[in-house]
Amino acid sequence: MLSGEANMCYSLHNLEHHHFKYAMFRRPGDLHCHFFGAATLSFSSGTVACEGDVFEIEAPVFGRALRNRLARAAPEAVEVRAL
Repeated sequence: MLSGEANMCYSLHNLEHHHFKYAMFRRPGDLHCHFFGAATLSFSSGTVACEGDVFEIEAPVFGRALRNRLARAAPEAVEVRAL
């Protein structure tokens, strides 16, 4: 498995630029933690995420593990009006 910026489609500088160009991401005191996945590895392995699956990220330096269960969002009501 290859990792590191040399194996990414975009440079970290470019990703940082596009993230912080929005004022809502430049508030003093906010913390930003980015997780860069490896979708091509899971795709080529045939991995498919299904409703109910639990995703877990753990790094002892951050304390307790972060766990999220995949759920389908309720459909949003959309109102269409003629102009």
